[in-house]
Amino acid sequence: MGYKILIVDDEAMLTELLSNHLQDHGYMTFTANSSDEALAKLNTKPNLILLDINMPGMDGLELCKIIRNHIVCPILFLTARITEQDKVNGLRAGGDDYITKPFSLRELIARIEAHLRRDERNNRPPEVVTSQGLIINLSDRKVFWNERELSFSKREFDIIEFLSSNPNQVFDKERIYEAVWGYDAQGDSNVIKEHIRKIRAKLMRASGSGYIETVWGMGYRWEK
Repeated sequence: MGYKILIVDDEAMLTELLSNHLQDHGYMTFTANSSDEALAKLNTKPNLILLDINMPGMDGLELCKIIRNHIVCPILFLTARITEQDKVNGLRAGGDDYITKPFSLRELIARIEAHLRRDERNNRPPEVVTSQGLIINLSDRKVFWNERELSFSKREFDIIEFLSSNPNQVFDKERIYEAVWGYDAQGDSNVIKEHIRKIRAKLMRASGSGYIETVWGMGYRWEK
């Protein structure tokens, strides 16, 4: 499988152009035309991100800071800004390189190849799940909403990890209990109901959404 590249720019025509060109060079591409869409696409676990700075709403610098808290892959800024201070700001935000518009596609491919080679030496796949603005960092076992960390117990996080890693699949209490406590655990699966109630309450207070849906007579599922 080829490297995965996430292209983030509010100009749909540009993201389509870059996507087609990169696919011609053997890359798997994903596109986003807004910051919210980009955060949702982190689930694709990109090996490299092309990120425009001048976007409406949350700009590329702020988006880069959020991504960098959870993703270690190279981030290359695409921008018309060319001052030294702009470059400093981009690097301080967590970017790895700066490509000034307009740029040649040949140069872009060369930069991408160089960063992927460099990153391959110490690369580890990002373990992040994103869901409707929620960021679940599986590696660090942390949950964030709008950059604010939410507090969950070990068992609560284990349930979040299991359900969010299998979105839209329905699991009954017994299956969740086995996945979190283990097949040989001595206990009652009815504790799942109380844990999910607490998880929902914390998520609702932070985001206005409980994320975990009850499917009556069947069990629970994570709403993607």
